[in-house]
Amino acid sequence: MDEDISIDEKRVYGAKAGRTVAFVAAGAGLVRVDVSGDLVGGFGLERRGAVASVAARDGALAVAAEGDVLIGDGEETGFGPASAVGFDPEGALVAAGSGRVARLADDGWTTLSAVEDVRAIDGDLLAAEGGVFRLDGTRVGLADVRDVSTVGVPLAATADGLYKLGNGWMDALDGDFRVVACDGERAHAAASDALYERERVDGEWTEVPLPVAEPVAGIGYGESTYLVSGEGTFLVAGEDGWRARSLGVRDVRGLAVL
Repeated sequence: MDEDISIDEKRVYGAKAGRTVAFVAAGAGLVRVDVSGDLVGGFGLERRGAVASVAARDGALAVAAEGDVLIGDGEETGFGPASAVGFDPEGALVAAGSGRVARLADDGWTTLSAVEDVRAIDGDLLAAEGGVFRLDGTRVGLADVRDVSTVGVPLAATADGLYKLGNGWMDALDGDFRVVACDGERAHAAASDALYERERVDGEWTEVPLPVAEPVAGIGYGESTYLVSGEGTFLVAGEDGWRARSLGVRDVRGLAVL
């Protein structure tokens, strides 16, 4: 990370200035974005080198960078290359890569299970090519899962549709879904050609018009709803619609909001 100011220091500065700080995982590196209300402010490359995944919880940031999983101001954790990072229900960092799923504790990484091709981690669930799995490796259904959300009713984005967990996995929407997110009040799911929103837990999904025709690669929540496209356009929901700004990066893999 930047040697002059750490991620944590930058987060505190952003909070004092009334800004939300988001981090975008991209092929070029980790991009920091400052947002004030519905306005996208300053942004810049925080760390060079491909980032496969980024996650945040309670002010903590984890980055699946080239070669290792990083925390804090760039501290290496010794996990090695990872395809996904996330936080378990207790807030502990979990990483997956090379068929291994592990949790970070004070004494290092503890292996939890062996699951191949993990694409996303949220709470106690993994999204993987082979389906949805629990952290202990128990398979709980579906196939070709791209993303998963565990807040409220679990949701899974797959190659053939969006599913919700009830009495088994139940169809929610048809389509080629890539990303799903929920914060308990808001829920969004992105297919290859559309974004959908669900305003209530038991509500219907409705398509949301966007000012750019680019597939959504990441969804995050804070004072507003934040999106980033695979082409590097950052979007913020405002009272009069979406504000959009290009970050100048491509091959975007995800978004985390501190």
